[in-house]
Amino acid sequence: MATTNNITTTFAGEAARDYLTAALLTGNTLANNLITIKPNIKFKHALRRADSTAGIADASCDFSATGTVTLDERSLEPKELQVNKQFCKDDFQSDWDAMSMGISAHDKLPPNFQSFIIEHHVKLVSRQTEIDIWQGTATAGSFIGLETRMLTEADQPTAQEVTGTGLTAANIIAEMRKVVDATPTRLKSLDDFRIYIPVSAKTFYIQALGGFGASGLGANGIQGNGSMWFQNGPLTIDGFQIEVAHGMSDDVMIAGPKSNFFFGTGLMNDQNMVKILDMADIDLSQNVRLGMRYTAATQIAFGGDVITYGIVNGSN
Repeated sequence: MATTNNITTTFAGEAARDYLTAALLTGNTLANNLITIKPNIKFKHALRRADSTAGIADASCDFSATGTVTLDERSLEPKELQVNKQFCKDDFQSDWDAMSMGISAHDKLPPNFQSFIIEHHVKLVSRQTEIDIWQGTATAGSFIGLETRMLTEADQPTAQEVTGTGLTAANIIAEMRKVVDATPTRLKSLDDFRIYIPVSAKTFYIQALGGFGASGLGANGIQGNGSMWFQNGPLTIDGFQIEVAHGMSDDVMIAGPKSNFFFGTGLMNDQNMVKILDMADIDLSQNVRLGMRYTAATQIAFGGDVITYGIVNGSN
């Protein structure tokens, strides 16, 4: 059965050839390398973990082994996903793009629509992948995200699990500082330590620093610029870098080293590969098929190096 096509355009003539689509959520976690990306994984990749104590002792003439070394691994195993759509060319014969299908009764899919549908589905997959990196589950058509993994992370100390609340411009600075305060000094000293926040929290933070929260900045905010202070530059709090992840849930924050959070896939460009196949020469039908196939997964190397806000861990 063909995918239902709801063609409701009111344009007429051959000049109106541009298909429009609503703005889609940008997959910025991967585009901006906010976490560590592991490509070229065919089946699974072992994240090898090593932990040890310093084992420092008073010097002597003899060799005396001290301390402990623990070696283990976690598996990064990308899940195979796909998108399959089927369009009937008859649905476009009365549409305003019909002339581009050709005069012959042996129609071809309108090339303008073909270009649109390819670009549109690449963006849809990018959008959903961004969401699943953070919120994804083990259900069909998804993969386990980082927020979901922290729901059952046994290695996370309870002191690094901060109770969340509804974030607002009035409380965002105080709540973000709870994450900073819950972070061990050993993690704060790392160059790649990051605090990940959703778009909603970014908005509240900008509002607060613009003077609209209880931040002690006065009514006009930073340098008296009010809401105009922010010019899309980097954000920090107490000297620590903030990363805004478009796919994160509202009222949630995660902190830790960037090198501790992983996204794994096969070929990175698999998500940009869309195949279009006209079935006329195969089964003599009027159908055109679209197919995408790719793999994706997340993993956290050390649960003890993660600080969460608003995520209730039931396993620690």
